[in-house]
Parts: sequence; structure tokens; C-alpha cells
Amino acid sequence: MEFWDIYDKDKKPTGRTMKKNDWILKDGEYHLSVLGVIHRPDGRFLITQRVMTKAWAPGWWEVSGGAAQAGESSFTAVCREVKEEVGLDVSQCPGGLAYTYHRENPGEGDNYFVDVYRFELDFKESDVQIQTEEALGFKIATLDEIKELAAQGVFLHYDSIKQVFES
Repeated sequence: MEFWDIYDKDKKPTGRTMKKNDWILKDGEYHLSVLGVIHRPDGRFLITQRVMTKAWAPGWWEVSGGAAQAGESSFTAVCREVKEEVGLDVSQCPGGLAYTYHRENPGEGDNYFVDVYRFELDFKESDVQIQTEEALGFKIATLDEIKELAAQGVFLHYDSIKQVFES
């Protein structure tokens, strides 16, 4: 059973935890998610396509990420998620935390902070090892290709993270 820390409005841990996807958060309480954007020296980005069995946004494109587990730092969480989902180690890569945003979902019990990371990594397609439970496949995409997927409405969280691609 996976647990997540509960944070206050200032992104400080409260000392309490919640079960994964057990939407019990009160207004002013949050859990922490992370996203890891991987940028190659040729200007392209690694994106993955969600499996069709996902309850939310099946088949959509995204970057690696997920929830920080209880007791886990944001950086440790993003490194773990990237390693699990695409098989790449970003722990020593240039880059790092780009910014944080948050979402309020009043009455739904699912408020969250998202720490968005950008890592610079020179990798080959053969280095990528997709976690098949999470993704159908991957693409090494240009910014224009990502913008086109967003325009089609099939790139997850694009409006919240587009600045990390464009920086």
C-alpha cells in the first residue's frame, strides 16, 4: 500500500499521510506530484503515450511523473518516477526544479502541488525502457510536435507546463 504525505497551503508537510488515491483532503490540504521533462541537446524532448487502460486521459501524451511517496523528497520522487517509467537516470543531470504550480479541487479531496523539473540529458532511443503498465510507447519530439499534440487536446497538463518546454 502506497502512502502520500499531506501538505499545508505553504507546501509544508503536516506530519499526516493519506493512502494513494484516497481523496480525503480537506480544503487547504495537498499532496505532492512531480513531473520530469527530459530535454536532449538536439532540442527534442522525451514524451510518452499513456496506456489505454488508464481511467483518466487514456492514449494522451505526457512527460514522466507521479506522486511523491510518504517521506520522499520531491527530487527523489522525480528521479524514481523517470527511472521507473522510461529507464533513465536523471539524478546527476544538469537542470532541476523549474517551478511549482498547484491545483485546487474544492470538495473533491484532490488538491495538489506539482513540482516541474527539467533535465538536460544526451540519450539514444535505445536507452529508453518504457514501463509497459504506464505507457504504450514514447517519442523524441520537437517543441512544434508537442505544441501540435496540445492543440489536438491530447497532451496532458500542457497549459500548466508549456513554459518548461519553451525555456
